Amino acid sequence: MVPILDLIYPRRCPVCQDIVRAGEPGALICPACRKSLPFVQEPRCLKCGKEISKEDQEYCGDCFLHPKHYIRGFPLFTYTDPIRDGIQAFKYHNRREYAQFYGEALMEVFGTDFRALKLDGILPVPLHHRRFRRRGYNQAELLAVELGRRLEVPVYSGLLVRVADTTPQKELNDRERLENLKRAFHLSKNKVKLKRLLLVDDIYTTGATIEACTQVLLQAGIEEVFYTSVCIGKGFVDQT
Repeated sequence: MVPILDLIYPRRCPVCQDIVRAGEPGALICPACRKSLPFVQEPRCLKCGKEISKEDQEYCGDCFLHPKHYIRGFPLFTYTDPIRDGIQAFKYHNRREYAQFYGEALMEVFGTDFRALKLDGILPVPLHHRRFRRRGYNQAELLAVELGRRLEVPVYSGLLVRVADTTPQKELNDRERLENLKRAFHLSKNKVKLKRLLLVDDIYTTGATIEACTQVLLQAGIEEVFYTSVCIGKGFVDQT
């Protein structure tokens, strides 16, 4: 039986954004669109997880030239068509229900890896309070809640705070992103003495946001930080 809410508010595909017409109730994506998903392929950078061009490379050019402080990243898709429009709708146009599909897909690919990390908590990358009020939700928090529920790991939504309403990252070049995020984040407390955390965001571009969050967490006594994201951009040119 189709859930009553799905009849009133039919689910839309996170790729083509049409109403999902699948063979079974509760489907989260069109079958044809599932086949088109741009999963990150091997070989991957051993640090950020983006695709790299040569199997004998260990790191992408970005991570080679600009070492990161997190341990490892788990990005799911390359930020390109056909996933790009759905991510933008999820982030800016209230398609909150897409978090369910993204969470499910992340667990299908990385569930075993996440469990092996023995995480103490999951942290969404925060929005500044003014941006949160305008948007009405934090898409990274929706993702974190989906992962926390599936992994049975607590989500600490208020632990990391964005104290500066910085220029939107998409308007800056790679170098400017790093400067833009300095001192933008603050840890409200670490009374629970967390040691191993997973940061969650929707899009990893050059990694400036994740790196800024990671440094704050490490300075506060967190021992190991990992990250996951729905998408990852190409960032700097691969090291050749």
